[in-house]
Amino acid sequence: MALEPIRPTDDTARATARRLLRITAAASLGTLDAEGFPAVTLTTMATAFDGTPLLLVSGLSAHTRNLKGDTRVSLLVAQTGRGDPLAHPRMSVFGHAEILEHAEAERLGFTRRYLAHNQKAALYVGLPDFRFVRINIARASLNGGFGKAYELVPADLLCDAAASADLAATEADAIAHLNDDHAEALSLYAERFCRMESGRWRATGLDPEGLNMQAGDQRARLAFPAPVHDGTALRHVLKQLAMEARDAA
Repeated sequence: MALEPIRPTDDTARATARRLLRITAAASLGTLDAEGFPAVTLTTMATAFDGTPLLLVSGLSAHTRNLKGDTRVSLLVAQTGRGDPLAHPRMSVFGHAEILEHAEAERLGFTRRYLAHNQKAALYVGLPDFRFVRINIARASLNGGFGKAYELVPADLLCDAAASADLAATEADAIAHLNDDHAEALSLYAERFCRMESGRWRATGLDPEGLNMQAGDQRARLAFPAPVHDGTALRHVLKQLAMEARDAA
């Protein structure tokens, strides 16, 4: 009797998949060229507030020409580390690419979120041939390590942005406040909860399920114990986590 390689999707798989999307800064993008061959290129990425993948592409690139001809894409996001590369989590996301005009991307706050996650993109984000691309997810395949394969649907990967509209409206101010006034707490989050090395940690992104942080080339994600949907709940959970981190020091 053949073993079924796909496990039932559980909360652990969902958390792993969402973390991969949120923390990844570079991914392998698969498009279809004019002859139907799969073409794989490296691209930087970030996520929208709800977790939807965002890319920034040049109109001169082959993958941009490809996705204009066929919107079907795949995106490989992977966690790297020591030892066997196949022992670390990775996920293939399948969906349709949607090229956005600058005004639309700005209205949705994509530029701010993208540049916070990929600071060096500031060198070319304003060039006239660059556009943001939103990957509208159809499904995903997660491999969480040996024997940990899962098939996921969009609801497994994305949060309900409408339920957190108040938090989204205050995200930029909350990030600025954390970076200006709470550097110690950010270091505690990264070092105590995320097991990262010490450094000048700064907040780069915020969503209902967690906080993204960066120190140099190090990236970390602080997962909240439960989703938060407004500024009051955010302040409460961050204060509580800071207290717990200090107690554990």
